Amino acid sequence: MLPQALTNVIEALGHLPGVGPRTAERYAYYLFKSNPRLSENIAETLEKLHSGVKSCPVTFALIDADEKMSPFYTDDGRDKTTVLVVEEPLDIYAIEQTKNYKGTYHVLGGAISPIDGVTPEQLHIGELIKRVNNDNVKEVIIATNPSVEGESTALYLEKILHEQNPNLKLTRLARGLPLGVDLSYADQITLSAALENRTKL
Repeated sequence: MLPQALTNVIEALGHLPGVGPRTAERYAYYLFKSNPRLSENIAETLEKLHSGVKSCPVTFALIDADEKMSPFYTDDGRDKTTVLVVEEPLDIYAIEQTKNYKGTYHVLGGAISPIDGVTPEQLHIGELIKRVNNDNVKEVIIATNPSVEGESTALYLEKILHEQNPNLKLTRLARGLPLGVDLSYADQITLSAALENRTKL
């Protein structure tokens, strides 16, 4: 019933995560009603997305296409002997906002998930092992997400890194109940982590 051009935009937007049919319709109609320059600007930026962004060959963080390596690795103020491991590139920026971490990063590119067909070989785990040796890494901080897949990935990393480097310090981000949250609203993984990481009073 809708014009084909509008339908095409709705279908395209519907491929985005978290965007259902109704939301896609609202977005598409909003773009139609807005100044055409807005749609043109979005189209131009999307067209340059893949050619303007690439992954760092060492950390696998996102960098500009004309950069060779991530500033998180090349910056002399960064401690290369400490590596914080995350699942996805955008996780880095959550850590950076704390302004409390001065080491480097390593992006796995996902988490182990047999159901989704993601195996350890598909992640950047081999590159992490090489970095530990090449940069004389003293500590690896595992910061995978608090999900079943994240926990499985963390356990696998702990096992393989310990086997390769018995003297390597392995740590994980502390997990537990956030301030201001009632116990009844906490999920099982968060409650389990809070119990395991309980502190002495």
